Amino acid sequence: MSAEPLRSPQGPRVAVYSGTFDPITLGHEDVVRRAAGLFDELIIAVAIAHHKKTRFTLSERIDMAQEALADVGGRVRVLPFEGLIMDFCREHGASAVVRGIRNMTDFDYEAQMAAMNRKLNPQVETVFLLPQADRQCISSTLVREIAALGGDVSQMVSPAVVARLQRAPVQA
Repeated sequence: MSAEPLRSPQGPRVAVYSGTFDPITLGHEDVVRRAAGLFDELIIAVAIAHHKKTRFTLSERIDMAQEALADVGGRVRVLPFEGLIMDFCREHGASAVVRGIRNMTDFDYEAQMAAMNRKLNPQVETVFLLPQADRQCISSTLVREIAALGGDVSQMVSPAVVARLQRAPVQA
């Protein structure tokens, strides 16, 4: 199988993978690495997330994503985003949104979001990717909880993220 990205006669194929990434996990990284092979450019859109209380600041979450994905190369960019993902896609010329699906609960939610996004911008397709089987149980929420309780998360996140989790104060 070729790692050459899909090419479009209209120009580079840009996709967006959005999330809070609080923190970025090996499951996220797996989805990014495979999606990067399908598109000319993949933008990791780190949500400002006013609606959530995050353990890490936006700047820290962007830094962690950049550190974890430094080896992917120039086809992946990490940017902050706020508002509607379809507006972000329009601003950056994206033709696809990439979503990771771990289980049926994720699928139900993401299918509904994909249908709504299609109403907002029919030119943007949603592409679902399953992480590798050994990564499907990993979620940022579980990683934060296990780390807060002193558990070992080294098989769930990159070493740089482990280090940040160990020195970041747990927020109540």
